[in-house]
Amino acid sequence: MADNEITTDEQHDESSPVSDTSRETLLSAAFVKLADTLVDDFDIVDLLHTLVDECRRILNIEAAGLMLANQDEQLELVASTSEEAELVEIMQINAGAGPCVDAYTGGDAVAVADIAAEQEHWPAFSSAALALGFHAVYATPMKLRGRVIGTLNLLSTSVGVLEERDANAARALADAATIAILQERLLHETTIVTEQLNHALESRIFIEQAKGALAQTFSVSMDEAFQLLRNYARRNNLRLQVVAAGIADRSIAAAELATPA
Repeated sequence: MADNEITTDEQHDESSPVSDTSRETLLSAAFVKLADTLVDDFDIVDLLHTLVDECRRILNIEAAGLMLANQDEQLELVASTSEEAELVEIMQINAGAGPCVDAYTGGDAVAVADIAAEQEHWPAFSSAALALGFHAVYATPMKLRGRVIGTLNLLSTSVGVLEERDANAARALADAATIAILQERLLHETTIVTEQLNHALESRIFIEQAKGALAQTFSVSMDEAFQLLRNYARRNNLRLQVVAAGIADRSIAAAELATPA
């Protein structure tokens, strides 16, 4: 393998339709993955990326993103099924004024069957989403016992409402992730919970910088660069933020992230 040749063999093909039987199996497996995080120490960033990846893989959607509220109660993008600039921009616009904001402030799911019909309500979000071919969106709050900490957002290229079973599954996955973040033992320890959320938000900054460096080094897309980070972190039992910081301060050489032949 050439010095800067990389592979992302730990990825899987998510383009094929999922049968009803396979869907239920995958959904059960997703809950097991989320349940595995209910331990003293887990990588919250990897958890949230797992959540959006599983949503795209299982549900009838083309993209998913997850926002968490910062200390100023403003939503920030933490995880997305694609790290490419166009989709990230849509998610960020949504975080400023879009269905996810309504879901966060109202505490209830917001379903938009036809984004074009809502252009007056969310002009910037609607224009950006339609430009990339998205026509419907479903946003569900991440909440537990009345406390809303963020939103899960699903985008579809087809006009129409999300099927009820998919909407129920999305809410259940969002609830499971929320429980993982706000574990029972932390519910009354506000400082620790806040630190967990801040860690997820701050990690995004380090990861963005590392992705850019890897994309330039290996001449790959931002999606592929993120997959390199994630694969290396998992192989070495490290947090994503630790690996990203290592790339930034050069304590981890970029070449180490290339998967051996």
